[in-house]
Amino acid sequence: MISKLKELENAILGPELDIASDSPESLLQANHPLKQDNWRQLLGIDTGDLKQVIIACGKAVAANDMYVTELLISELGQLVSVSGDPMQRLGAYMLEGLVARLSFSGSKLYKSLKCKEPTGSELMSYMHLLCEICPFYKFGYMSANGAIAEAIKGENFIHIIDFQIAQGSQWITIIQALAARPGGPPFLRITGIDDSNSAYARGGGLDMVGTKLHSVSASCGLPFEFNAVRAASHEVYIQHLDIRPGEAIVVNFAYQLHHTPDESVSVENHRDRIARMIKSLSPRVVTLVEQESNTNTSAFLPRYLETLDYYTAMFESIDVALPRDDKRRISTEQHCVARDIVNLIACEGAERVERHEVFGKWKARFAMAGFRPYPLSSVVNNTIKTLLDSYHSCYRLEERDGVLYLGWKSRVLVVSSAWC
Repeated sequence: MISKLKELENAILGPELDIASDSPESLLQANHPLKQDNWRQLLGIDTGDLKQVIIACGKAVAANDMYVTELLISELGQLVSVSGDPMQRLGAYMLEGLVARLSFSGSKLYKSLKCKEPTGSELMSYMHLLCEICPFYKFGYMSANGAIAEAIKGENFIHIIDFQIAQGSQWITIIQALAARPGGPPFLRITGIDDSNSAYARGGGLDMVGTKLHSVSASCGLPFEFNAVRAASHEVYIQHLDIRPGEAIVVNFAYQLHHTPDESVSVENHRDRIARMIKSLSPRVVTLVEQESNTNTSAFLPRYLETLDYYTAMFESIDVALPRDDKRRISTEQHCVARDIVNLIACEGAERVERHEVFGKWKARFAMAGFRPYPLSSVVNNTIKTLLDSYHSCYRLEERDGVLYLGWKSRVLVVSSAWC
């Protein structure tokens, strides 16, 4: 079966993404009751409805029915395409995840996709394009920065701790605003945390980020210092943060905390440990931006269906921004989105690093750590509403109890909140 599926994958995804090479025994069960021509009717699916086929594939894999799985995945391979409509494109990557799961190569595929990424500069162009065509990232960074700007008014010594600093671009507007402060700029220190896996995408290590932010600060006349912490979030302890007396501390978790293992993965619950550690620093504000999806502790089938629902909305939103035959769109989805989908479907245990929680769960975690909500200001909300005016009308912005929810049609995709 796997050899057949690899032929399908090559036709759908291209040979450059043909990673899963393990060949388990044939999944064919010769005496299976569905070994007849009307198997589609017996399964009760309309093979003209791609979504039905995708769902049926997941159910067959969850039920460990290998013969039905072979039939359905072969059918799925004929219906999907990375250059098709949103459901066809998403189906192509969900197929890749299913094949990797069946061949026990999910972790290898996840890592190999990383190794097969384009050069750092090319990948950054894809990431930049994704940020431009979808407002999710701008929404997250703008809402977080608005809460931070409000919390540090009048402070003269400011320390921002960013748990996934990436390129550091989020902080350029903060630096410029602080430099223009009436009465003179404050002293700013940024601790940038990021593991070595991000260096490739960035095109260099954390020193590159520090150099960039130093340059921006110098051009604005802002006193600045950068502290690089080369570690994954769960490896960070208080001694890495170089806390100094008299600092106004700000902590930023933007699209990061869902990668941190919790009690379902690790003996030490790092999500809650980090929240308690940060609370002990008495921060002025902590910002949290996360995808609104329930995949952390879910069993395979509910997680599979949640992945289908969430990314259907995301792929639809991408579809209205760029033509379907745009090669940049194909590359952006392959290199910036497909890896997450594969990881969600193919991997279990510690190998699954995409572990999203809904806002209610994050709220409970932060409350248990001693935090209380820090409502986002109406000025920030209005700014984001203006931002969304330049995007498709199907985007929805809602504020509830000082928390911002950004969605596509009826599906909430991102939630931004702040805590103190």
